[in-house]
Amino acid sequence: SRGKSADLHSCATRGIRYWPGGRPVVSTPIRDVERHYGDLSSVWIASTPEAFISACDAALAMARGSSKAWLAEIDAALAELSWDQTLLRMSAQLDRIQARRLAAPLSSQAPVRPARPTKPRYDVLVVGAGFAGAVMAERLAADAGKRVLVVDRRPHIAGNAWDHLDAAGVMIHEYGPHIFHTNSVDVFAYLSRFTRWRPYEHRVLAQVGDLRVPMPINRTTLNAFYGLDLQTDEAAAAFLASRAEPVETVRTSEDVVVSAIGRDLYETFFQGYTRKQWGLDPSELDKSVTSRVPTRTDTDDRYFTDTFQAMPLEGYTRMFERMLDHPNIEVRTGVEFRDVMAEVVFDHLVFTGPIDEYFGFRHGRLPYRSLRFRHETLDQANAQPVATINFPDEATPYTRVTEYKHLTGQAHGSTSLTWEYPSAQGDPYYPIPRPENQALYKQYEALAAAETDVSFVGRLATYRYYNMDQVVGQALATYRKLSSLKAPGGEPLGAVAGA
Repeated sequence: SRGKSADLHSCATRGIRYWPGGRPVVSTPIRDVERHYGDLSSVWIASTPEAFISACDAALAMARGSSKAWLAEIDAALAELSWDQTLLRMSAQLDRIQARRLAAPLSSQAPVRPARPTKPRYDVLVVGAGFAGAVMAERLAADAGKRVLVVDRRPHIAGNAWDHLDAAGVMIHEYGPHIFHTNSVDVFAYLSRFTRWRPYEHRVLAQVGDLRVPMPINRTTLNAFYGLDLQTDEAAAAFLASRAEPVETVRTSEDVVVSAIGRDLYETFFQGYTRKQWGLDPSELDKSVTSRVPTRTDTDDRYFTDTFQAMPLEGYTRMFERMLDHPNIEVRTGVEFRDVMAEVVFDHLVFTGPIDEYFGFRHGRLPYRSLRFRHETLDQANAQPVATINFPDEATPYTRVTEYKHLTGQAHGSTSLTWEYPSAQGDPYYPIPRPENQALYKQYEALAAAETDVSFVGRLATYRYYNMDQVVGQALATYRKLSSLKAPGGEPLGAVAGA
């Protein structure tokens, strides 16, 4: 403490004396403090010097902030801890015991005490049955021999990659197209344990007026859009260079595109699509957003150029079923993780959901972009020349339409498509890459560092815009850090933030 005028107090065993003065508390992990006060938003528990410093910064910000809503929480806690309230509860409990004794018949035999029910015990609780959770569960069970419980609030496994037969019998992706691609030999080899593959190279066309041209932009796109006849890579590169507008410092998504291909192509193919997808202009987004989509000078019309491009032969759901099919793994779907945490005992938690939700939105909600999907089946064999058609103009409310039979190779007399409508409401899909959002995430990252028995893994838990293969790679790396699991009788699991 820095005296009576301090904004916070760092000795939580005496910190209750400072709450009436409106001062938050920072403590090391003390059992009584965690049990009685750990759920209060004005109490920080830190187990490392770095976490302690971060917690102090957060507590000081709370004490000096304009919002004082947390003081009401303190008042309620102090009221419950007063001697008057304790005396009343003790007196009421004694009265109930006395009443039961007076009502019970006399017996010469000692009463038989019912056995106290025991909670199911697991080595690890995994929250989330998507890629991050399934990979962690499989490795913990199969490689480390741990007993694992996997839970998910959705009524199915596989997360956003869940695929299934629709009412017409056509295989669809419920949450939009998921196309697997990776340059990682390790990731591809790992997943190949649980699926055979159907080779597939994804292709996308952009609808621009009456034109349908390849995306990413390539030489074919340039020739069609500008009415040119560029014959070589060099000619295409020279043309793009003539359209490009130099930007002194590339900071935003707009800077990336305009500096590479000029304003015409930027406004036609990127600006409207990005505004719909993110609800923000490219000038307001980090440069990483449009850096994901390259521009080519050749005629390669594949959307990805990764070494491994394929789809699970029997679908993603079947691959996940095999990953989680282990005698050491139990799966429960359609349940809330906090309800399960109260019903079971576990040594370590792997959390793959939104990190702000885990901490009760203590610092506010992290911004995400969501999607709404419209699925439709047509009574015809095919509807589109390629799997996905993008609609970059702002007048069209959806961003793209996908026909799944291109992805799956399924032979069927009908075909099913999905229209995607970006939304600010709904399940969290995409972390929004802006500096202020990263600053907010850093506050949650500091809280996560103090969680000594929790591993945060995946796109939502680490607030990163990851592809599927990147999530698998992160989960495998996180598991490798938990090396103590591999030795029988090893040390308890340590905290691991995503790699």
